[in-house]
Amino acid sequence: MNRDSQLSGSADRSDTRPILIIPYMWIGDFVRNHTVVRVLKERWPNRPVDLLTTSLCAPLVDYMPGVRAGVLWDLPRSRLAVGRQFGLAKLLRERNYGTALVLPRTWKAAIAPALAGIPERVGFVGEFRFGLLNRWRWGEKKLPRFIDKNAALAQPDGAPLPPEWPVPQLRVPAEDIVRWRQANGLSAGAAVALAPGSVGVSKRWTYYPEAARLLVERGLEVWVVGGPAEKGLAQEIVAAGGPGVRDLTGTDLRNGVLAMAAAGVAISNDSGLMHIAAALGTPTMGIFGPTSPYLWAPLNGLAATVVQDKSVLSCQPCQSTICKMNDHRCMRDIAASEVVAIAQRVLSEASARVTT
Repeated sequence: MNRDSQLSGSADRSDTRPILIIPYMWIGDFVRNHTVVRVLKERWPNRPVDLLTTSLCAPLVDYMPGVRAGVLWDLPRSRLAVGRQFGLAKLLRERNYGTALVLPRTWKAAIAPALAGIPERVGFVGEFRFGLLNRWRWGEKKLPRFIDKNAALAQPDGAPLPPEWPVPQLRVPAEDIVRWRQANGLSAGAAVALAPGSVGVSKRWTYYPEAARLLVERGLEVWVVGGPAEKGLAQEIVAAGGPGVRDLTGTDLRNGVLAMAAAGVAISNDSGLMHIAAALGTPTMGIFGPTSPYLWAPLNGLAATVVQDKSVLSCQPCQSTICKMNDHRCMRDIAASEVVAIAQRVLSEASARVTT
């Protein structure tokens, strides 16, 4: 029996009922859901696995091995939207799911599976969901990491956590990358992708413009990747780096996936794009300040985990979205020259692996 099979006990090949995962809908968390998919597929190889998804995250489903389909249904974050819940329940009922894994511990996340009458509705105790879920799990607060809480729901009740989980995977066909480069007028050479955005300003490294300038001076092509919220940051970076920097920010997450797949190395804050790049197998540098790499770095492993090491800050990690003390030193004390030097080393190591 291989390691992954040991995660969830002996594989059951007799059950063929489809499974629905109701995940967290932040981009990075959605990528990490692929670990849950992989655990389920080892436990039940013949059961199709679908993911509920929003319009934002839907492109990711196309690149996830083992996922049969995404169930696209946008629900508002700030209100119940009863009509939308009933509409989703009708859609789920038509798909005849045997099991639903409800990863968020909110009351709202469990409504549609219950209305749809899905026979097994698995989730942790939380927010008065009695009656909505019927396969309760306990002990969530004892699980150390976000991925442990989610992937544990894919195991038999009471199963011990494995030494390590299967890592998320995103697979982009090589021909898609070639077409994407051609459509954007990009060369076939190695480029450095910068992901300057994040949810929460405290997680944003300060010196992307200076890093872009230094990378261009060393003859490297630089791409700025992100969503509409990063357009202003991208303009600052392009202004600092000049013609060697391309602004590839936009509204379609698929564009970000393809950019990260095509890049020679990705430099990112603790953000969804960091998880995308790592799951694609692109050498990824994660810059961490207020958040803990142990808790939030990708399972895939990073080419480099960049943290400030000049001083010991009593506030770090604070997990706060806004810096409230020490003037953001956890990020400001990471120099652009340091990050660029690491990026050059990562590129050299990746090139050496390709040629050997």
